[in-house]
This record gives sequence, structure tokens and C-alpha cells, in this order.
Amino acid sequence: MNRFLDIAAKILSVVLYPLFVPTYGMALFCIAHSQHVAPLPWIWVVIALVGTFLLTCIIPVTTIWILMKKGEVKDLYIDDPRERTMPYIYSALGFGFWAYLLVQILHAPAYLSGVAVGATLAIGLVALINRRWKISAHLTGMGGLVGGILSYCLGIGAVPTWGTWVLWLGLAWLLMAARLRLNAHTGAQVSAGWLLGIACTFIPYLIMSYV
Repeated sequence: MNRFLDIAAKILSVVLYPLFVPTYGMALFCIAHSQHVAPLPWIWVVIALVGTFLLTCIIPVTTIWILMKKGEVKDLYIDDPRERTMPYIYSALGFGFWAYLLVQILHAPAYLSGVAVGATLAIGLVALINRRWKISAHLTGMGGLVGGILSYCLGIGAVPTWGTWVLWLGLAWLLMAARLRLNAHTGAQVSAGWLLGIACTFIPYLIMSYV
């Protein structure tokens, strides 16, 4: 049983790896917007999905892989906080270009632009915090996704369904349990990461919309 739980925790940590989450979120946005607001032009969808995957996943992961080859980072999860500074800086640059793509090139709705700006801020804050305390990047990513869903619902005037809450809050809880199971973080670190992610992706939309 313990072996099964360890394997399940590792699989969940890979599937919900922080650099995969923006692409999941963009795919959810494209589907939801087309179903509940208006169909998006196919070229917009392609540019948004490919750009998101390239800037928030491929470039940061490639950077981490290069640092691993140079011996500056031990693994993809970067468990040692002392190794996280440079990968986070490169990730923040990628996220910054992603935000620029959405805001200036694709002219995305305010709630989506706010999420991208907030996600970039979250990466920077995680980098700073990790110099002193190992806050969970996994839960920051998951919290960012939940904050993005809240921003979307507020932006179109919708109320999240119970199914939506159960799914995403349940996944967040499972990911917290997985990171604790792998002894990657403490309860305080996963909770703080989740709250940071929500705050960074939800508050910017509120500011952009009402200030």
C-alpha cells in the first residue's frame, strides 16, 4: 500500500508540475470561452496554446535541463532551495513574455491578462521566498489555476458549479497530500503556496477591472 501511495504521489507531482499548469489553464479557457461566451478564432487558439506551452513550459524546462547537465541542478523538481534561483529567474522571463503575448499581441480579455501578469508575479515571489523558506511551487501553480478560474467566472459574470469546485479543490488537496507524502514540503509550505497562487492570479484582475 505504501509503495502504491508513493507511486501515485510521484505521478500526480509530474502531471501537475507547475510549468504544465499554464497550458492546462489556457486549454480550459479556450474551451470554456467558446462554450459559454463566443467561439474563438482558430488561429487565436493555436497561437495562445502554442505560445503558452513554449513560453511557460518548454523554455523553462529546457533551462532546467541545461542546468542539470552542468551539475547546477540535481533534478527537475529542484528540491534544494539553493538551486532554485536561476531556474526561477528564467521561468519568470518566460512567463513575462507570455503575459506580453496575451496583453499586447492577442489582446486577451482583462481577466486572462490579469492571470498571466499575476502568474509572472507569483514566479518572482516564489523565487524570493525560496531564498529563505521552501514554499511549494507545485501548490502555487495549482492555486494560480484556481485563481484563474475565479477571475474567468467573475469576468463573464458566472458562478462556478459545484462540480468545478469539487474537481479543482479536490485536485489541490490531493496534490498537497502528494507533496507531503514525498516529504517535499511541510503543511505550512504547501498551504502558503496555494494561497499565494490564488492571490497572485485573482487580485490583479480585480485591480485591472475596478481601479
